[in-house]
Amino acid sequence: MFQLRDLHAITGTNLSPLCFGCMQFGGASDAVASQAMFEACLGHGINFFDTAHTYNGGQSERFLGKFVKHDRENLIIATKAGYTGGSSGDNIFKQFDESRVRLDLDTIDILYLHRWDAETSLLETFETLSRLQESGKIRYIGVSNFAAWQVMKAQGVANLVGTRIDVIQPMYSLIKRQAEVEIFPMAIDEGIAVAPYSPLGSGLLTGKYLSGGTGRLSTDKRYAARYGQDWMAETAQGLSDIATEMGIDAATLAVAWAARHIAVTAPIISARSVAQLQPSLEALDLKLTDEAYDRIEALSVRPAPATDRLEEAVF
Repeated sequence: MFQLRDLHAITGTNLSPLCFGCMQFGGASDAVASQAMFEACLGHGINFFDTAHTYNGGQSERFLGKFVKHDRENLIIATKAGYTGGSSGDNIFKQFDESRVRLDLDTIDILYLHRWDAETSLLETFETLSRLQESGKIRYIGVSNFAAWQVMKAQGVANLVGTRIDVIQPMYSLIKRQAEVEIFPMAIDEGIAVAPYSPLGSGLLTGKYLSGGTGRLSTDKRYAARYGQDWMAETAQGLSDIATEMGIDAATLAVAWAARHIAVTAPIISARSVAQLQPSLEALDLKLTDEAYDRIEALSVRPAPATDRLEEAVF
């Protein structure tokens, strides 16, 4: 598989092909369920864990901090700042210090800007991140939920202060493919690692909603709007049909499909319990054939190229 700029643990261990997102720690998952998922990930060779300052009032970071103590140097720990309060130097320093205390870590491997802040100077933001990096408090810089133009604008400023964006975190799944248009080509060209989130389409691609199941799509208006188009449900049904034919869980296929893209370094998987997590973990052992990949891809429309010149698209 194509390798972007290498990220590795303190011991030099390369990051795993999947990342576990700890968004449910301290929220939908209590301490026991959270630790069980953490240990299940370790058992499957996952060494890459992602959280954020804003998750569950800090409980996600506190839980993760307790779990990583005995194997810290072999793990890659990421958190995010700036979802609330913006990306000013003062806010980044404040939230990062709070995150570091919660995680009980001297160094955090990846610090992401959680989202674009149009109100704050990028120079101020990246001078702050550079100082954290130079002091050894963070190892890599990332951005989450940035458009390609925003990444490149930020990368230019980062270069001015002697650093760079090493990793990005876009949304990506069989029903959310916009990243293929500009974000992925940019990442390949710039040598930026890609850790996309929501490869299961917030659960839609597991097939649970097809059988009357409930979850964020049925209880959260934001997610209902994000995944509420009819064709998305049709795509989920098609994936479920292929999964049944292959004797594989639909979630396993969805994660394996997202992971196979040449630009993707490590999709972020998540769950509320080990039982719910297991199908995503099984994607580690599934190597999709070209035929299977193409068949799954055909279930949704490939986005037009950035120029919108369809005759130049590679199909």
